[in-house]
Amino acid sequence: MEKNRLEAFSDGVIAIIITIMVLELKVPHGDGIDTLAPLLPVFLSYVLSFIYVGIYWNNHHHMLHTVHRVTGPMLWANLHLLFWLSMFPFATGWMGENHFSAMPAAVYGAVLLMAAIAYFVLQQLIIRSQGVDSLLKRAVGRDWKGKASPILYAAAIPLAFVSSWLSLGIYVLVALAWLVPDRRIERVLNGPKT
Repeated sequence: MEKNRLEAFSDGVIAIIITIMVLELKVPHGDGIDTLAPLLPVFLSYVLSFIYVGIYWNNHHHMLHTVHRVTGPMLWANLHLLFWLSMFPFATGWMGENHFSAMPAAVYGAVLLMAAIAYFVLQQLIIRSQGVDSLLKRAVGRDWKGKASPILYAAAIPLAFVSSWLSLGIYVLVALAWLVPDRRIERVLNGPKT
């Protein structure tokens, strides 16, 4: 299979995920500003998840630019990633509707953790399939953000039962770390500037 089909399929699934999340935002009954206040937790959880889905879409796009050929294991690993990303609307809605309470915040963290693991698995399969001089391997290097993120998610899950706000703070912190433009793959693909 060509990587264009894999990328197009993934882009379509991610677009549907974002669409499902926005459809969870219910229109308030009433025209006053006070009718928006109860929707604030739902909206904030949507914004956080939209950012996360955007981060995954962006990094997935860059990662696939390093791929020369798509293998069967890569297809399955990509589906594994898309499965966990497809859980975002559920986890987002549950957390927002319950005003960031402990169990929904922990489940949200579990979905983030599983998506991070799935992304790592896909990344490793791409590196393995592309050989020892893989562009992706050179690009990710030590990948401190990729290794730190699952550790932080794993810490935030039980922390949600102590303080869901602290676990939410960790989720926001990780998202902010990934929002900083990551140009590692672009640098490797474009080569050294002369």
